Amino acid sequence: MPEISPPAAPPETKHSALDDAQGLAYGSFMAALSVVVLTHLGFVTGQTAGIALLISYATGWDWAWVFFVVNIPFYWVGWKRFGTTFVAKSLFAVTVTSALAAILPHYISFAELNPLLGAVMIGAFTGSGLIALFRHGASLGGIGIVGLYVQDATGFRAGWVQLIVDALIFALALLLLDPVAVGWSFLGALVANLTIAINHRRDRYIV
Repeated sequence: MPEISPPAAPPETKHSALDDAQGLAYGSFMAALSVVVLTHLGFVTGQTAGIALLISYATGWDWAWVFFVVNIPFYWVGWKRFGTTFVAKSLFAVTVTSALAAILPHYISFAELNPLLGAVMIGAFTGSGLIALFRHGASLGGIGIVGLYVQDATGFRAGWVQLIVDALIFALALLLLDPVAVGWSFLGALVANLTIAINHRRDRYIV
């Protein structure tokens, strides 16, 4: 799933605890829904969600557990870079997303789903879900955090770190998945990134 760097300025308004709970719940639900479509179609995505998908496809392990475990090492980096509140909210979002991704397939099934429509759905679900999480000070993936850490330490741009990791994920996906599925996956990632780029204001919300 795509990441985004934090804004330089603090938010203009402070969310209440109820606002945060609603935003985190919505973002986690939409992210989990996108994973249901991803795994149904056999697609892949970027960031830690994509790493978890590749591990899941290669081993048969449940994505929800893999995703939860893959994110654990990044919490320390997130705590060092953004503080306790960010880590707590991100841990909550990752936990809820993992749980819903395990539960939702028991309630949702697709007799037929066109891959083009599926890719657009994945991008829309992912983009809107991540925007909600960003607005309420949380994240679902650790790669963006590591990118910022590398940028602080070396000056190498965080965006390039994320791009390199995503390129490696999609390159590895070509070894495990049908190239056509990887192509559709790229479309889904493009829709998600465009959704975030057009609708997310970095100068207004904390990631």
